[in-house]
Amino acid sequence: MKNEKSQELFERAQKLIPGGVNSPVRAFKSVGGTPLFITRGEGSRMYDADGNVLIDYIGSWGPHLFGHNPPFIKEALLKALEDGTSFGAPTEIEVKMAELICDLVPSVEMVRMVNSGTEATMSAIRVARGFTGKEKIIKFEGCYHGHGDFFLIKAGSGALTFGVPTSPGVTKGTAADTLLAEFNNIESVKKIISQNKGEIAALILEPIVGNMGTVRADDDFIKELRDLCSEEKIVLIFDEVMTGFRVAAGGAQEILGVKPDMTTFGKIIGGGLPVGAYGGKREIMEMVSPVGPVYQAGTLSGNPLAMNAGYAALSYIKNNPEIYNELESKSARLEDGIKNAVKEAGKNFQLNRVGSMMTLFFTEEPVFDFKTAIKSDTELFGKFFHSMLKRGVYLPPAQFEALFVSTAHSDDEIDATIKAAEESLKEIL
Repeated sequence: MKNEKSQELFERAQKLIPGGVNSPVRAFKSVGGTPLFITRGEGSRMYDADGNVLIDYIGSWGPHLFGHNPPFIKEALLKALEDGTSFGAPTEIEVKMAELICDLVPSVEMVRMVNSGTEATMSAIRVARGFTGKEKIIKFEGCYHGHGDFFLIKAGSGALTFGVPTSPGVTKGTAADTLLAEFNNIESVKKIISQNKGEIAALILEPIVGNMGTVRADDDFIKELRDLCSEEKIVLIFDEVMTGFRVAAGGAQEILGVKPDMTTFGKIIGGGLPVGAYGGKREIMEMVSPVGPVYQAGTLSGNPLAMNAGYAALSYIKNNPEIYNELESKSARLEDGIKNAVKEAGKNFQLNRVGSMMTLFFTEEPVFDFKTAIKSDTELFGKFFHSMLKRGVYLPPAQFEALFVSTAHSDDEIDATIKAAEESLKEIL
């Protein structure tokens, strides 16, 4: 495939932007080669600066549940644009958005809009600390909650991909307040709690992980976790920035049948625009300024463009609940096809899927936590990525990420993807 224009743009970018990108995983560092510079997206496809047409399974890392540029979101944005882009004052759409989120996610009784998933998770932790009067938090190895200082301790996503799970710039004091547990291992949580009795404010996790690849919390594990947090008066926070409205209308908590005390959101609630939110029990959320003493603010929070796009997306979900059956059917078709391709190649690589999120791990051992995920052959994944790319299929450029299926992916495109996987596996193995 052609990439002369992308190469030229990347060379220019590297002179002025660290690594030539504004988010690390975009740099193709873990798979090698030059990142593609995208000019536009439509439906399930992206078009790059060299004119290549790609079947896209990133979907802007999750927000594009309906594919790129769906007409109803574009219409909402154009209408909002006519009225103004930002006011720094309350608008009705913020109220409607809050009502809709609370309606779709029963555990959320109040919600505060912010501008990114990182801002949402940072704020949720601060509120939990203020509510409990305690300082320490528990997170899980391989779970990524944005780039807040206290989250960059054995983090997933880009931090895991680039081999820097504990970032320079994070102080020892901050790191000391972050306690690490093993995902899907309740005993590791119990041990930490017993060693830090009465000191833990919150426990945060991705209930369905997308940032060490797709890994689902076991039913027993998540239910025991809920009980344990209730008993120890620890605020249980579900990071649903990725899974919220992606795996179900009520998010991962609907699938798992467990209600957290707080939830963080992002991605789909902005309809593709920068956005975040955190919410939960009323008694906890009433700690937030100006009602309570925990300060958090944002000049562009509740931005009218993001709110109108997000409201259009969530309204579509509410009015068309059958889309999750459609997504399940498409995703199962892709899963079965890739599994068959792997089997025909004489391998037993692991494919984890929950709804429209999935990851093919280049390891033959079951993947259920951080330690099993990192056994994957990342070099082989890089070869697979480039082999798929030259066949017009754009996968996440890192082993430890989820791919996303949208309602815009047709059966023909999914079949073409399966065929590309068959040919790619034969090529690289």
